[in-house]
Amino acid sequence: MKTISSRVAHHSPALPNSTVLTRYSKRIVVTYAVAAQAEKVAIQDPLMVRAARGEDVERPPCWMMRQAGRYQKSYRELAKRHPSFRERSETTELIVEISLQPWQSFRPDGVILFSDILTPLPGIGVQFEIDDVKGPILDQTVRSMEQVKQLHALDFSKVDFVGKALTQLRQEVNNQAAILGFVGSPWTLATYIIEGGSSSLYKNIKSMCYSAPELLDALLSHLSDQMAAYIKYQIESGAQCVQIFDSWGGQLPPREWDRWSGPYIKRIVQSVKAAYPNVPLTLYANGSGGLLERIKSTGVDVVGIDWTVDMADARSRLGHDVSLQGNVDPTILFASHDAIEIAVRDTVAKAGNKKHILNLGHGVLVGTPEEGVAHMFELSKQILY
Repeated sequence: MKTISSRVAHHSPALPNSTVLTRYSKRIVVTYAVAAQAEKVAIQDPLMVRAARGEDVERPPCWMMRQAGRYQKSYRELAKRHPSFRERSETTELIVEISLQPWQSFRPDGVILFSDILTPLPGIGVQFEIDDVKGPILDQTVRSMEQVKQLHALDFSKVDFVGKALTQLRQEVNNQAAILGFVGSPWTLATYIIEGGSSSLYKNIKSMCYSAPELLDALLSHLSDQMAAYIKYQIESGAQCVQIFDSWGGQLPPREWDRWSGPYIKRIVQSVKAAYPNVPLTLYANGSGGLLERIKSTGVDVVGIDWTVDMADARSRLGHDVSLQGNVDPTILFASHDAIEIAVRDTVAKAGNKKHILNLGHGVLVGTPEEGVAHMFELSKQILY
């Protein structure tokens, strides 16, 4: 496995022209750190980064989960030329082009990498394909300790397209917006690895919580360590904020989330923060209304709120020492401009005058009118604190 220093050498964002990099990895890290500090003094961090850290900002930054995707005509046209999702999400040039489509159309405050939470799995020894109808399908499930032991540390050469894309995005956007990376949580990734694909019941993994806890712990621990390494790789490549998607964490009762999801996310957060304490981390769990306080306890900087939670209730429960993200109902973007404005202003007012990143409470839905997306982004720039 490559060391952190060698990954920096290959995938660190472009530095000022006056910076001279040495060929020795240790000196590269030092040189990069000095240059990054100098750059930080000269250039203010993007609005979203500052809001995520809880700094005073002039307005709520705005981006949308799944802001690059099938609702955009430009994406659909590209997908006709490149029908394989794996090709679109694992080819540097296509990743950059797709990630920049919403940036070119709407100028959001965050540009998120076009990728998938399953993308790093082949790098640890888990192969998968994506069917247009069935979704992800894994070549083989992992349901024995022997299979867990066969998994290996993340091979960064298997995800080098991610690092290259993030570096290019950082250069293209040029600090006018934050570059966002993301990973799946250990529990959410494990649901695919154990179930063999998408599931509605999660019968196998939930049964394993009781029938094979040592096995499940071993798998989740391995995933925690590899996702922590993957986040660091994304940061070194140019990501300025990183979101952890615990997409299926809401399928667990709160007591079980405390055992099978929360601790492994906290392990990731602690590892990343030890290396990059100033890079904001967000945790989003769909259906997490009963988990908000638990999500905060993982140590993330930003708690993602889904659309089923009243933002005022979320702020009351979580206090003002953590930033919130969300949580406009994504279906409102099908409605009139007036309806969108009412929903957006209500969310912003309830979140408070800082420590809020405006977003949907879920991803942009397929078929969403582009003019609805455009209107929400335009509104976000008009709402001043």
